Amino acid sequence: MDRREIAALLAYIGRLDPRTIRTDQGEARDQLAQWHELLGDIPLATPHGWDARVAARQHIRVSPYQIVPADIARPWESYRRDRLYRHTDPTPSADPDDQAAWTAELVGTRRAVAAGTAQPTQYRQLAGRRVDPRLEARLREVGSCIPSEARAALARYRPARAAREAAIAQGQPDALSVGCAWCSANVGEPCRRRRIGPDGAARGNAPRATPHPGRFDLAAARHARTPQPARA
Repeated sequence: MDRREIAALLAYIGRLDPRTIRTDQGEARDQLAQWHELLGDIPLATPHGWDARVAARQHIRVSPYQIVPADIARPWESYRRDRLYRHTDPTPSADPDDQAAWTAELVGTRRAVAAGTAQPTQYRQLAGRRVDPRLEARLREVGSCIPSEARAALARYRPARAAREAAIAQGQPDALSVGCAWCSANVGEPCRRRRIGPDGAARGNAPRATPHPGRFDLAAARHARTPQPARA
């Protein structure tokens, strides 16, 4: 609050509690300087729930003691702590390779939340918050969160996924887009190598590097029925 806002707050408090009114010009000036020194970094009001006048009125309503600057500062600190406690850092839209810009965006978001000029960001899974449009545009530009060099290096350790990605890149049907009638694998899950013992019980359930042939046929049939986008 600047000195004009402090003066307006003191005038409001004086209407509710005449004990705070200073009739002497020197005392009024000293009171204004004291309150400004202690509350200068606290806003008079924010767009998201904070109002120093509400804090003052609440104190005067419930306390028999004359209000002091600490009775405004304590609710403000509680307000800041509560907002930061409910805030989870959203993914910055800055380039993650630019450490300075990435950190500056995180710090700026936290300061805006603490100052009451921005709402806390909660977990997207719980609050249903959509992704930042700037981040969506960057993801579309990059194409994948895994660099192509890293994807190529991981291919030998993920043969099933590598084969699936290669098939999709060549315009072939994605076998994992359908379930498997042989091993009962769900959509998106790899097929399983099921070994049946003499008693008819399953003895093994290891994942296969390639889907079962019947799953390929089912995916190909669905792929043929689905209209494909025209290629340039």
